[in-house]
Amino acid sequence: METLTSFFSEVSTWLWGWPMIIMLLGTHLFLTIRLRVPQRKIFTAIRLSVKKDEGAKGDVSQFGALATSLAATIGTGNIIGVATAVSLGGPGAVLWCWLTGVLGISTKYAEGLLAIKYRVKTENGEMLGGPMYALERGLKMRWLAILFCVFTAVAAFGIGNTVQANSISLLLNETCGISAHITGGVISLLVALVILFGVKGIARVCTTLVPFMALFYVMGCLYILWLNAAYLGDSLRLIVDSAFSARAAGGGFAGTTVMLAARYGIARGLFSNESGLGSAPIVAAAAQTRNPVRQALVSSTGTFWDTVVICALTGLVLVSSIVAYPDIDYTHGGALTKAAFGKIPVVGTIILAVGIVTFAFSTILGWSYYAEKAVEYLGGKRLIKYYRVLWVLAIYLGSVMNLSLVWNLADGMNALMAIPNLISLILLSGVAARETRKYLWDNKLDMYGD
Repeated sequence: METLTSFFSEVSTWLWGWPMIIMLLGTHLFLTIRLRVPQRKIFTAIRLSVKKDEGAKGDVSQFGALATSLAATIGTGNIIGVATAVSLGGPGAVLWCWLTGVLGISTKYAEGLLAIKYRVKTENGEMLGGPMYALERGLKMRWLAILFCVFTAVAAFGIGNTVQANSISLLLNETCGISAHITGGVISLLVALVILFGVKGIARVCTTLVPFMALFYVMGCLYILWLNAAYLGDSLRLIVDSAFSARAAGGGFAGTTVMLAARYGIARGLFSNESGLGSAPIVAAAAQTRNPVRQALVSSTGTFWDTVVICALTGLVLVSSIVAYPDIDYTHGGALTKAAFGKIPVVGTIILAVGIVTFAFSTILGWSYYAEKAVEYLGGKRLIKYYRVLWVLAIYLGSVMNLSLVWNLADGMNALMAIPNLISLILLSGVAARETRKYLWDNKLDMYGD
């Protein structure tokens, strides 16, 4: 196990070197410029996300698609993931994570647009879309579409399954003494019951769960920031300085470098908001929307809420706690998170436990849909039932696996999955710009598409 963990750690480090960082941030920046900074339309996007698009084609509402996407993205990456980035990359990782989210809004916008533009309707009326269809129909690169689906089907077992199950089982074992085997069995059963109903069942659960879990967690973060109010200024300076100077971190972070801060911040940013990963457009394609740009705007709010708001709050909570309590253990992500929330009297541990359990559970549901659509593209619906069995079994196995192995495997698979999607976004950026001009720049958001 140690040899396997070391191997995947080396592979993950190589995949997340400067080439991937440049490719990911470069795509974010390129699309931000090419699409004339769609971030400035974020409040319009939020307004559209809570409105039902009457008469539009699709399987679920725009909010249902967004909720499913958020369910998949607002997971342990927002809590344990950010804490891991801080413990390994120093406080500066928080800024890199946040910048990835701000710029990633443009990428998530483009992903949502292309998902609607190139989606297809099956014989039974179901909408299918995502990077694989953009690659096949937009670029005539079916071979790359197949690679994307293979990477997605494998990556899902990391980012969307075993990592989440592992976080739940560790937390419940440490806080409540519940065996990982019991936790794995219960989660497996609950997930199996939900995914049998397909995207509509998943969307119904996520529409109810996501607003509750996000509000509950944000309130806990705001309370901790209120407790640490006197240290917020120093914390912000430490985050900014550490992002560009290894010496600024100081203390126990003396071994960190700018490269480490960028690497872990960007990796955890992608793990959290999934902008550029290509997962969210798979469910965006099922949305009821009158034109591609409306759904593109709605999709972009997912990155805003996930990283620009929730990850930023988490990062500030963790760093301000380190500054406020110098004796806090910040060498391990889980311990750091637990110590920070432990400062809330009586209910701190409960907030953390409920947050991680609900976040992780909803992520497993969202990613089960992504994985199934990738498998369906590769071999048709007949393979889905077998994949569901493997999915449920993986939840149980993830509950008892080594955490380091799980995180390194997830990071590596994320990078491989992102590459085909980023290629499609860059090569189809002209299509995204034309659609944006047609509906957004010419103020025709209410117009129905072809």
